[in-house]
Parts: sequence; structure tokens; C-alpha cells
Amino acid sequence: MLYNLKKRIAVLAFVSVCVFSATAHAACGDLGRLHRQSFRGSQFDPATLLLVGEDQDPIVGMWHVTFTAEGNNPGPPDNTPIDNALVTWHSDGTELMNSARPPQDGNFCMGVWKRVGHNRYRLNHFAWLANDTENAPSGIGNPAGPTRVVEEIILSPDGKRYSGKFTLDAYDPAGNPVAHIVGTISATRIDLDTTVANLL
Repeated sequence: MLYNLKKRIAVLAFVSVCVFSATAHAACGDLGRLHRQSFRGSQFDPATLLLVGEDQDPIVGMWHVTFTAEGNNPGPPDNTPIDNALVTWHSDGTELMNSARPPQDGNFCMGVWKRVGHNRYRLNHFAWLANDTENAPSGIGNPAGPTRVVEEIILSPDGKRYSGKFTLDAYDPAGNPVAHIVGTISATRIDLDTTVANLL
């Protein structure tokens, strides 16, 4: 017990010297890198500190994304808009989409993503239980089941755009398939200079 306490104190002291001493290059390595990073540890076990790097995957950020039908027979004709959304890809591998659906019918949905190659990503995305706007365009429609959207995308070399393909499978509340749509995705990154005019 006493040994573990001494060990934790020693680790914390070492970390403190590395983080807060600007002249400790020999003891701590490259402080030029360390000052741009942080340490994350358990509040219950501070000896388990991990260095958290500043680098994050280039897909992380906010995007304006359009979904367009292509190659459906039967189904919506080519070039039919399917969705126009604002999407955030998070560094923890999750994703959140604000869809163009009316808010009262369920316009937020979520997904998980993984990098599967150089600038290539796969997203597994779910819109949960909502309402069917087709049955009541001016109000809240009948209950509708979940929808799964799988995306296969490629990020542009400059990290400002991505494109790819999607597959959408919609279900009724009992889990019976009601729609299958495939098509293309086009996205542009939203940054501090993006305006509403850029999104319309």
C-alpha cells in the first residue's frame, strides 16, 4: 500500500516537472511537443496518466452533406434529393446528423464511424423512431420505424470535401422493411468563415 502510494507520488512529480518546467528538456524529452498536448488520468488512480496527442483524424469536424438518389429501380429516380443535413464527425468515432426533416418528425440521428483506408471511411448511422411526414405533411405524422444508413466515403486530399455512396434501409415500427434507397453523398466542410449563403 505504502509502495503504491510512493509510486503514484513519483509519477505525479515526474509529470509535473515535464509539464510545468520549461527548462527540463533533458529529463522530459521534447517539451516543444508536450506543451501542445495534455495528460488524461483517472480521478481514482492518478498513476495511470496517459499522454493525449494533439493529432486527430482529418474527418473530424462539421460538414454540410447532401444525399442524392442514384441507381434505384424501382425507387426514386436519379438526382432525387434524399436529404440535406448538417453533420458532425467526432474524434471518439461517433457522428451526429441534423437532418432536413421537420423537427417534430425526428430530425436528429446518430452513427459510428471507422477509418478503413487512406482517406476512406465507413459510417453506420441510425435514425431512430420518428413520425412519417408523408401521411401528414402539415403536422405530426403517423409513427415510423428506424432507418439505417451505411456510408462509404472518401475524404479529399485537402480535407475540405468528401464524397461517396450511401445505402438507406427504412423500417416500420415492427421492424419490417419499407424502403431501400441507394445513392451518392457530397459534403463540404463547415469552418469559421462559412455563411448561410454557403449552405443554400
